[in-house]
Amino acid sequence: MMIPTEPIGSIPRPEALIAALDSGTLSDSELDALYEDAVRDTIARMEATGSTVISDGEQRKYHNFLTYCVHGSPNTAPDGFQIPFADGHTRRMPRLRRAPFHYERYADSFLALARRYATVAVKQAIISPSALSLMYPPEGLPGYSRDQFIDDLLGEHETEIRRCLAQGAHKVQVDFTEGRLAMKLDPSGELLSSFIDLNNLALDRFSSAEQALIGVHTCPGADHDSTHSADVDYAELLPSLFELKVGNFYIAMAREPDPVRVLKIIAQHIRPGQRVFIGVIDPIDPRIETAELVRDRILQAAEYISPSQLGSTDDCGFSPFCDDRSTSRDTAFAKIAARVAGTALACAILRERM
Repeated sequence: MMIPTEPIGSIPRPEALIAALDSGTLSDSELDALYEDAVRDTIARMEATGSTVISDGEQRKYHNFLTYCVHGSPNTAPDGFQIPFADGHTRRMPRLRRAPFHYERYADSFLALARRYATVAVKQAIISPSALSLMYPPEGLPGYSRDQFIDDLLGEHETEIRRCLAQGAHKVQVDFTEGRLAMKLDPSGELLSSFIDLNNLALDRFSSAEQALIGVHTCPGADHDSTHSADVDYAELLPSLFELKVGNFYIAMAREPDPVRVLKIIAQHIRPGQRVFIGVIDPIDPRIETAELVRDRILQAAEYISPSQLGSTDDCGFSPFCDDRSTSRDTAFAKIAARVAGTALACAILRERM
């Protein structure tokens, strides 16, 4: 396709897997079998949509996309940074209790399993350094300065990306959902600037060729059919977002009330060599988009962004947190099929115009 289309990440887990995780009664080997079944089924169903780039649906990301890499770490406590959602529910990050900071697992292990079953390209989503930086307590830690923590964090993040690239990832997508949230927490923009600077410290460790295989995803959150920062104006985020040293940007757009205004901002700030994957599927809308609606959203975007720098995607993962049952697997795959079909329709029209 002249306009590539890619998923963001999570697919709702099978009910049997969620129930097993909730019960806590299964052995590791029994859980591993359920995880593998979920990955195998997810990949088969995603390939059946016609997708030429897929993910494993984050089936093995221990409970959520945010802290999979530190889940079970013995030097953390559960009472860390709190993320409030518009419907009143919250999510909490773990809090680092003592040195050193380190990952319990890297995402290349998920990628390796996915590639055993996939017959098309597989991308891998990972969490950003800026999100994990929120684990460090504001009061500090004795004998472990924030600077030392940041050094360890950046080292782990670099290792994870390199391992994913070595494993053959089509793209490595850095989830940056906290970007828009940062402007809600601190309207001065200082928190967002610090997040951009921190992520660029990590990205500076990669060559331009490697940066071209890395992307950043931004959205207002999507958990239990609610968001954490949809009320933040994209104009406050997007100029800074394009300062990130990556080749790909995955931007939630399907829920935006004034997409033309946002597309104009993107067109103003996108740089040569960068590609923007516009969100054309709303994961928290129970209605399944038609291929024609997807087509129209892409054609609208192509009025402001060159097709050579344009792609399509979903606004967010369909179940970033494992216990989110608000969207069914059938609905998620139907929406993905509409994205793939609608992107093909848009490509055909754009070719005729060339």
